[in-house]
This record gives sequence, structure tokens and C-alpha cells, in this order.
Amino acid sequence: MSREPFSELHSEQLVEQASLHAGTESVIAVWPMWLDGLAWLYATGAGVGLCPKAPGTAGSVWGPLLVCGWQWFDRPLHESVALTLVCIAIGVAAAGRVASKQRCEDPGFVVCDEIVAFAIVFAGVNVSWLTGLIGFVWFRVFDIAKPWPISRLERLPGGWGIMADDLLAGAFAAAALRGTLWLLEFVV
Repeated sequence: MSREPFSELHSEQLVEQASLHAGTESVIAVWPMWLDGLAWLYATGAGVGLCPKAPGTAGSVWGPLLVCGWQWFDRPLHESVALTLVCIAIGVAAAGRVASKQRCEDPGFVVCDEIVAFAIVFAGVNVSWLTGLIGFVWFRVFDIAKPWPISRLERLPGGWGIMADDLLAGAFAAAALRGTLWLLEFVV
């Protein structure tokens, strides 16, 4: 498995690859080469996923930072939901494309799933140093342990399998974060 960006393929090879993965991706068979570069950039979290040690953890550091930055703009809830849905859709396509090109089900350097999941972790919670740390730890616990039904979602085809398990881990982490904050109210 190579960590290098894709080599250019001829259109016949693209059509052949698309037929091999028919039904597993919702990506057009003949995909312009410049989109491969954008898919690689998005899927690797602008290259963060290329970190040689613990790329998932490195990618997860970006999540709270990006959510905090978005919260700074104080946008309405419907805009946050719309942005999250768009990021998920792009993540499914980009992760699926990169995995397909690398001939690997879930490459470790694809970290857009970890990054996007933090929009769920911090939904309705302001990111501070405390909530950011607690949310980060809970997300990593659920992402690494993958309790049922999180582990089951990895079996979904293409980019859906890459993204869905982390999105559900984000939902579990969101519940754990809220529970932890509720408990801290009694302690502090």
C-alpha cells in the first residue's frame, strides 16, 4: 500500500477499475485526474493522515480545532447541519475513491472520517479546552475499541464503510461527553 498520490491512469484503466468496483461506489467511472488530487487532499486531511505514527489520532486533533473555528462564526444550526452533511458526502466520495485507487478497504492515512465525526461529537456543545479534551478522548476510545454496532458499520461498501463507523463513534462520544459534563457539574 503506497502513501503516494495516485499515478495517472488512462481512461480505459479507469473504466476497468470502475467495473471491478461496480456497486460499491457512487463515483462516476471516468473521473478527471484533478479530482483525484482533491480527493487525496480531502481524504488525508490535507496530508495529516500521512503522519507515520498514529495517523487516526493525528487526524482527530484537527476535528476539535475545526469545529471550534466554525463555532467562532456563530452560525445558525441549519447551516452547521448542512455543512456537516456536505462534509460527510464529500468524505464518502473521497475516501471511497482513495481506497479504491489504493486497492485497500480502509487505508490508515484516510482521516477525513475522524475529522468530520467531531461535528457530531460537539453538536450543541461549545468547544473549550475542557470539552475539547474530553470529547477527543471519548471519540478515540470509541473509534479504537469499536464496540457493537460501530464495528458492524465497517462492512458497508466503499466510502460508506470508511465513514459510517466513525460517525457512529462520534455519536457515542457525544453522548459520553454530555454524560461526563453532567457528572462534572456535581463535582465542580
